[in-house]
Amino acid sequence: MRRAHEIDYQIYGDDMQFVEISLDPGETVVAEAGAMMYMDGSIQFDTVLGDGSDRDKGKGLMDKVMGAGKRVLTGESLFMTTFTNQGSGKKAVSFAAPYPGKIIPLDLADFEGQIICQRDAFLCAAKGIAIEIAFQRKIGAGLFGGEGFIMQRLVGDGLAFLHAGGTIIQKELEAGEIIKLDTGCLVAMTAGIDYDIAFVGNLKSAIFGGEGLFWATLKGPGQIWLQSLPFSRLANRMIAAGRRGSGKNKGEGGLLGNVGLKNLLGGD
Repeated sequence: MRRAHEIDYQIYGDDMQFVEISLDPGETVVAEAGAMMYMDGSIQFDTVLGDGSDRDKGKGLMDKVMGAGKRVLTGESLFMTTFTNQGSGKKAVSFAAPYPGKIIPLDLADFEGQIICQRDAFLCAAKGIAIEIAFQRKIGAGLFGGEGFIMQRLVGDGLAFLHAGGTIIQKELEAGEIIKLDTGCLVAMTAGIDYDIAFVGNLKSAIFGGEGLFWATLKGPGQIWLQSLPFSRLANRMIAAGRRGSGKNKGEGGLLGNVGLKNLLGGD
């Protein structure tokens, strides 16, 4: 018997996806603030302290505040929003991806009840899923792993939805099998994966190779999800393009410049 609400869903779109959640009367879905796209008129939304799971039942106010405060360490909001079907028959609410990429549906019951993911990957989940923090036990992974010491742990037995950039690939690592990757390309992993950081090699490769100083190393057994376009990489490219564009507006990007162009056209 599942503790989490059993929700139905459908994912729409290709590069800019959104997920539509169908709720039976009384069912609830939990999401990050600002993720909602549209909802039926019978859906009632509320703001809750923490993750909205039933694991807080019986706890005092201070315990709930401390539990919710842990989310702030992951860079997320202190509050989350719940969407409940207060009508009769199935009603829908949808949640949109914040940038180009894919939405990944995961039934936590298929992964021994928990998934560890990067801090900004969580989109929404069935009520009953707990969103906790996962501390990196190794100093190297914490300092140079791209996500700091803290990632998110999703715990429960229902559906959760993650979002990541570009194309997503799921890989299964056998016991002892190792894969190396850019630290920003990791989306999620099962609890059995050993996560660490390794120096890329010699100093010349580290400085001039363009791949940074460190790799993330993942060792099986377990499953991992990787993204081809981390948001940090996308943001850096956009910032760089913006700087080049602003330079052209000042006449710095032309082959001849403003003076050369005036002379060519017979100006003063």
